[in-house]
Amino acid sequence: MVPFFQSIWWLLVLIGVMILIHELGHFWAARYFDVRVDAFSFGFGPRLFGYRRGETDFRFSLIPFGGYVKMAGEQPGDDSASDPRSFLAKPRWQRLIIAFAGPFMNIVLAVAVVTGMFMVRFPKEPDSADPVIGYVVPGSAAALAGVQPGDQVVQIDDKSHPTWYDVQFREVSSANRAMSVQVRRNGERLRLSVTPVYDQHRGVGFAGWDHQVDVEVKSVIPGYAADQAGLRAGDILLSVNGQPLRSTAGLPEAIRNSNGAPVPIVYKRGGQTGSLSIVPRFAEDEKRWMIGVLPEERMEFTALSFPDALRESFRENARYATIIFQMLKGIVERRMSPRSLSGPVQLADAARQAAQEGPMAFVGLMAMVSLNLAVFNLLPIPILDGGVILMLLVEMLMRRDLSMQVKEAVLKLGFVFLMVVVAFVLYSDISKILPPG
Repeated sequence: MVPFFQSIWWLLVLIGVMILIHELGHFWAARYFDVRVDAFSFGFGPRLFGYRRGETDFRFSLIPFGGYVKMAGEQPGDDSASDPRSFLAKPRWQRLIIAFAGPFMNIVLAVAVVTGMFMVRFPKEPDSADPVIGYVVPGSAAALAGVQPGDQVVQIDDKSHPTWYDVQFREVSSANRAMSVQVRRNGERLRLSVTPVYDQHRGVGFAGWDHQVDVEVKSVIPGYAADQAGLRAGDILLSVNGQPLRSTAGLPEAIRNSNGAPVPIVYKRGGQTGSLSIVPRFAEDEKRWMIGVLPEERMEFTALSFPDALRESFRENARYATIIFQMLKGIVERRMSPRSLSGPVQLADAARQAAQEGPMAFVGLMAMVSLNLAVFNLLPIPILDGGVILMLLVEMLMRRDLSMQVKEAVLKLGFVFLMVVVAFVLYSDISKILPPG
């Protein structure tokens, strides 16, 4: 039960920062335009404790998963609507800025955090355009299409000179849809058709390939065979069972195929090459042979100056925001399943793991979640900031207010839709952690 409580704690820390930053955006914008703020709440439901400063009640409420800023006259039919300092009494362009200020602050947080990270450790991506395939799962869609280790992907669908990120996104968003893949093999350009299968557990397409990288030991589980044999975090794995290791996916496959027989491993540590013979053990909980090693792609790091770090942060956040929108588009077009979305259960587990890895991993997750929150809140769904912005834009075009009945109906519809989405995401989250079958 300890991991469960750790997950809850780190989730609260993570979303606590997100809520505070988001609601501060609304609060500061409202105060700037002289809107009366009645309450600034961390959490929903009954008030637990807090303090009053001026006309605002700063409170902690019973349900900590969220928060809100209650402005005078904010809701249709509010008794304070006639107050000159109420939200609805302000010009529409001011209300639009107040609504946008929350997601904007989440974007600012994401950019600021990533900038700070890059000023300390900037990953020099070994992955460039035209990635090389390092591993193909036997019997997978990629294998059936004729893809081989060593193939260089030069085009996928209409994307020339793709990065591995491009290849991965086309893969997950193309379940049961043929992808046109052009590879260079022994100087010859070949055209292949790869049709990713639908991964029911993750709700995305799966082709069964991985790109070629140097494989580094991220961590070794204490007490397992790798730990007892002397393998250490930071070791570079060169070969397994006499075969060169060119992908993180190749290691578990080689261990699984050993069926418990000793596995010879060649590694490099501090510029020196060494070799070990490790006997896997069968992990009952995982239902597979393991040596107790978590592999990762080997990365080189450097520190960037502030201007360079800021520029790379904008680029990284823009790339990630584009991926989020493309995933949402893929779900709407039914090329991806809503099961690919992650909810609070998976987020809690990710927060715990990131906290265990260290501050850099945790703040990196914070930046990613902050950007996700900004994008989600800007969706044109009533009750969210994006829905408020959309209605204000419609009223600006019409040059008149929508009727009270329309506003109330839209808010009720938005609330029901949001509750359905929340329920589905929770169900999907729980189903992912349950064993298949």
